[in-house]
Amino acid sequence: MTTFVLVPGLWMGGWAWDAVVAELTAQGHRAIPVTLPGLGERAGEDTAAIGLAEHTDAVTEVLDAQEPGAVLVAHSYGIFPSLAAVDRQPGKVERLVFVDTGFPEPGESVVTQMPHLLEAADGHVLRVPSEIDAVHGVPEAEWERYQRLATPHPVRTITDPVALTGAWLKLPTTGIFCLANGLSLEVARALHATGDPRFAKLAEPGVTFFELATGHYPMLSTPTELADVLVRAAAGEGQSLQGQ
Repeated sequence: MTTFVLVPGLWMGGWAWDAVVAELTAQGHRAIPVTLPGLGERAGEDTAAIGLAEHTDAVTEVLDAQEPGAVLVAHSYGIFPSLAAVDRQPGKVERLVFVDTGFPEPGESVVTQMPHLLEAADGHVLRVPSEIDAVHGVPEAEWERYQRLATPHPVRTITDPVALTGAWLKLPTTGIFCLANGLSLEVARALHATGDPRFAKLAEPGVTFFELATGHYPMLSTPTELADVLVRAAAGEGQSLQGQ
């Protein structure tokens, strides 16, 4: 049995992982979806007071409550608080899984990589998107559910810089690329081939990759396939850049 800790991306609470949790549980694993401060059922919290540190603390608290050896799964924005949390105590996590996202450098923020997000700012929050592009393959029923449950996201969490020591770099990792969103194993190979030191980890032992034929929200569009890939990732399976 593996314990999976599931951290969602922007605007989503733990509810986003419901179908994945059901599938992982049916396969005999533990799955713990995380709702970050100010989101989901915690949307009533003071968004002005919530920054990346508060989200990092929330992920840390969940990890602290588990036995060592959990698999930490982070979707999109969720990699920022997840990476910061596991960097504090890498011994708590067996593997870190990136779902359709990359990894920041120390001192970077979400808006360093995606400044356009601030166009959705409304006071202390980012407005929920009015639609999800069809390319992402989210079924109509799931899109309607998203509309009901998604909540404005605290702005400071995307403008605060991430604090990293580099301790997380020693962890085994798995990247799950969603092909309709543009990330792929081919892209990872190209980034590594640049020789940029920040991409050196991509070809290290213990680093694996999967590709899913879906868009940026696989927990909504292909939850069964995502759950199966997470189980395989926990077992160390997946493609490697080594020798390629």
